[in-house]
Formats: sequence, structure tokens, C-alpha cells
Amino acid sequence: MQEQRKYARSSSAVMVEISHPSLGTFQLKAKDLSDGGAYVYQGNHPLIPVGTEIMVRIKRHSGVLNEQPIAMRVVRHHSGGMGLMFT
Repeated sequence: MQEQRKYARSSSAVMVEISHPSLGTFQLKAKDLSDGGAYVYQGNHPLIPVGTEIMVRIKRHSGVLNEQPIAMRVVRHHSGGMGLMFT
């Protein structure tokens, strides 16, 4: 199968803080990040429906990478996690 990714992905050891008015705020572990988005593990949280726009802050052990949350959209579900795309 040919790789069709537009952006190279790199493994990640970051946490993603997700917030949505009806879902609240919670943290998920990111598997990888790219210039186009991220893949995050679901953990014990329910899957967010595909197409849902969420606000995200990316956190490393040294602190938050983006103080202001950025908009992302859930684009797929796969193997216990979610693909997120920057909007």
C-alpha cells in the first residue's frame, strides 16, 4: 500500500488537552504529530464524533507549547484513538 500522507509524522511524548463545550476538558496522550494534525489515544474517554471541532493545547513535560487553544477537527477513529486535523 502506497503512503498517501501529505505531512511527515513524528512520534510524540506529548499530552493533548482537548476542550469542547458539551464534552468538557480532558487530556489524551498523543501517539504522533505532524504539520497537518495528530493521532491521540482515546484512553478511558468516549470517542468524539468524526467532524467535531475541538479546541486543543499541546503539553510537554516542560510546559504548554501553545497558551491559546487551537482549533482541530476529528477526522477519523482507528485502533483505540482518533485522528485530529488542524483547521
